[in-house]
Amino acid sequence: MKLTMILLLSALLPGMAVNSAPQPHPDSLLLVSWNVENLLDYRTDSTGRHTKSRFRSKCSSIAKTILLIADSEGRIPDAVALMEVGDLFVLEQLLRNTALRKLDYSILHFDSPDRRGIDCALLYRRSSFPECEGKALHLFDENGRIMTTRDILSARFGPFALLVNHHPSKVGSDSERRRSIAMARMNFAADSLMMAGCRAVVACGDFNDDLWEDGSQGTIKYNGAWEKIDGHFLWGEAAVNETVFLNSFLLERDRSFGGMKPRRSFSGPRFLGGVSDHLPLVLRIKKLF
Repeated sequence: MKLTMILLLSALLPGMAVNSAPQPHPDSLLLVSWNVENLLDYRTDSTGRHTKSRFRSKCSSIAKTILLIADSEGRIPDAVALMEVGDLFVLEQLLRNTALRKLDYSILHFDSPDRRGIDCALLYRRSSFPECEGKALHLFDENGRIMTTRDILSARFGPFALLVNHHPSKVGSDSERRRSIAMARMNFAADSLMMAGCRAVVACGDFNDDLWEDGSQGTIKYNGAWEKIDGHFLWGEAAVNETVFLNSFLLERDRSFGGMKPRRSFSGPRFLGGVSDHLPLVLRIKKLF
């Protein structure tokens, strides 16, 4: 609990310095990867679902989860990869108006051509990554046209790089083809980064495909069955230990199928008051260079 108390005091007391919290480990990185289920800008929502009070509650819950992970791991995450964020405004509000405001996170975000208006984003600590080179990687169809889906977010920090992914959904007759294009684009981007001098590349995110059928805890529950559609891929000189973050704050009873399930924000138009229909991943990255 000591780390959480330090972080909460840091956030609540105006004069408290950020560096009172433990400093990053030079030989390893802690990364959180999480689809936060429609963290959208309430100012531009015409449906009335995403109100200001609901938005603020959701931001506070996301921040609380990050602090719970920090307490569990004994250190503040060096980076937090987020999927399903609406725009830069929501990220600025997340860092400005929650317990994260006293931490040294910067935002990497680009607007993507997604039909629903959702993007990938990265929060990264300046003390961990003093220099950052970011870009959005479009997906292109067979005719060379930009696909109306989420871009892959590329973030290079010297010899290390992150690729944040939210691949096309399973909905639609051509969904498998669209996900195949996204996977090929990700692999090409990683190979290009390695050829450009990166020593290690980690790709994380929501791949909308149950690619890790190893009996491990899933990240999303559909019709009573856990699926692990969130995960990571690795290139180069690093080792990654990944776990799904399970905490009662993020879960509720599954009254239809038994057991537990993620406590999501919405079910259709109905507001449920939860955080996300996905559970976050915690990636412990050991640099081997």
